[in-house]
Amino acid sequence: MAINKSQENGVLTLSLEGALDNKTSPELQTALTSALDEAKQIRLNFAGAPYVSSAGIRVLLLGLKTAKAKGVSIKLSNVSEGIMEMFEVIGFLDILDIE
Repeated sequence: MAINKSQENGVLTLSLEGALDNKTSPELQTALTSALDEAKQIRLNFAGAPYVSSAGIRVLLLGLKTAKAKGVSIKLSNVSEGIMEMFEVIGFLDILDIE
């Protein structure tokens, strides 16, 4: 997995390239932890992420919890239909901000 970081108009974007699974989720956790110290608005761009495992979901939950405590907003963008369906089945649509 590659995570490309960019910033525009005060929003820090982390663009994911590759599957977010047990092997790669620590990379997102590291990038997200760093981003939470750098910005008040974070966008996770899922355009290049075809798959999210339970380990990836765990990292998202931890990131959301930390963001809330720090007053940082996290939005997800370009989420594929398959990942969106998974988020719906596990009840994440109520807690995730997806654009």
